[in-house]
Amino acid sequence: MSKLVVIDDDRSVLHLVRQGLPQHEVEVAETSLAGLKTIREFQPDVVLLDVLLRETTGLEVLESIQAIDRKLPVIFITADADSDSAITAMQLGAFDYVSKPLDVRTLSELVTRAVRTRSMMNVPVALGTDDSTMAGREAFIGRSPKMLEVFKSIGRVARQNVPVLIRGESGTGKELVARAIYQHGDRADRPFTEVNCAALPENLLESELFGHEKGSFTGADKRRIGKFEQCHGGTIFLDEVGDMSLGVQSKMLRLLQEQRFERVGGNESIQTDVRVVTATNRPLEEMVKSGEFREDLFYRLNGVTIHLPPLRDRERDLPQLIQYFLTHATRDLNKPDVKGLSPDALERLMQHGWPGNVRELRAVIRQAVLNTTGTVIVDEFLPADLRGGSAIGVEFPPGHVSAPLIVPITEPPPMVQTPLGGMPSSNLVEFVQSRLRVGTQDLYAETLMMMERYLITRVLQETKGNQSKAAAILGITRGKIRDRINTFGISVDKSISVESPYHSNGVSEVGVE
Repeated sequence: MSKLVVIDDDRSVLHLVRQGLPQHEVEVAETSLAGLKTIREFQPDVVLLDVLLRETTGLEVLESIQAIDRKLPVIFITADADSDSAITAMQLGAFDYVSKPLDVRTLSELVTRAVRTRSMMNVPVALGTDDSTMAGREAFIGRSPKMLEVFKSIGRVARQNVPVLIRGESGTGKELVARAIYQHGDRADRPFTEVNCAALPENLLESELFGHEKGSFTGADKRRIGKFEQCHGGTIFLDEVGDMSLGVQSKMLRLLQEQRFERVGGNESIQTDVRVVTATNRPLEEMVKSGEFREDLFYRLNGVTIHLPPLRDRERDLPQLIQYFLTHATRDLNKPDVKGLSPDALERLMQHGWPGNVRELRAVIRQAVLNTTGTVIVDEFLPADLRGGSAIGVEFPPGHVSAPLIVPITEPPPMVQTPLGGMPSSNLVEFVQSRLRVGTQDLYAETLMMMERYLITRVLQETKGNQSKAAAILGITRGKIRDRINTFGISVDKSISVESPYHSNGVSEVGVE
């Protein structure tokens, strides 16, 4: 759970944040002194700060916060979104600002982005394979010759103020390379921000990068500071840069040449000092030939290119990656009894082609750990699409590992081979046989657990997440329903979700669109 500090002398704001963001651990303060003391002791991931406090201004408090932790994202709360204070705060390195009255959904999305940015700046990327160095870090594992070349390239360019282009298939770990370059570079104490160029339409991407003046386009009801201005002195990571439109490419070229730009709809030329790291999985050379990508921009971005190899070319690294993801999955999913993989399961993983690369491998390991009821992951607990058969336990669809499954809540989940009115007998037979093969000593309890997971998930789907109705149908208490929801990793909101790797945030949803 991420930690959030709110500094505001308006108690209604403090109450709204506490009630509206229950997914975060929130500490509040009504004065700047109390807020700074809380920041030092609580060490939050994000700070919400009022622009105007009774005894001081938010800008003065921002300076004190940056003296404590330069990388701590600060989101300003302002009664006037056009105020000079809010704009100046963005120029001084604030993460963003929101205007009163607060919209909980907008605030929640903004805090989530700020938490991600904090993680990207602060969670070290460990290069290498020494497990003792991985505590509190994200691992960039590899001993294969191609990965060693990647590590060497990161070391060579990290402290050089040149643009870096990271190339590789989807799921190879391009973001980790960008973070490693930032963390090992001379700008590690300055801001780091990420922009996914494929996630925004042309006009919004241009505004996100360069900012805009009030009235410059429909919906531009206030001046906005862009990422290049906000990230002055730091590093910006442009993911999926191959999806950038030609219009935005032109402005990018000038920025790289002169470190100057204008906001959308503005005439003022703004100077900035930002290191640019980009990434793409698209064939830029072919896009240059077809006129989809500017040749001059391609050569500007391509100051240094780092090629990330696909996982199928890193067979030597597979056992270490499997071990790393298995260790983290058993911890994250609270399944400490799972100790490892059987030889046939390991062989299956080693022979797979991994079109989704490292991201797919992580997803497969998490699902296997979730499905396993004993101490060893056998072949039958691997995802169905990997084995070419039906899966054990809660079923999830094949396909891209980052795509969510969303179907009407009353519809049967995909991949279940028999009607949901009964337990798939073939799955039960296969499950029992697999446990007998590994010599289990607790088959009765393991089988009951597998059946119970299926039963409770199915009934919650039928009641659209109503736990009281589910308890009545099952003939058990609501307390036991809650206990099983926690045990099996079922998330009950507007949808019924079970922990799964086939969703970008680790959850596969079965809900109402």
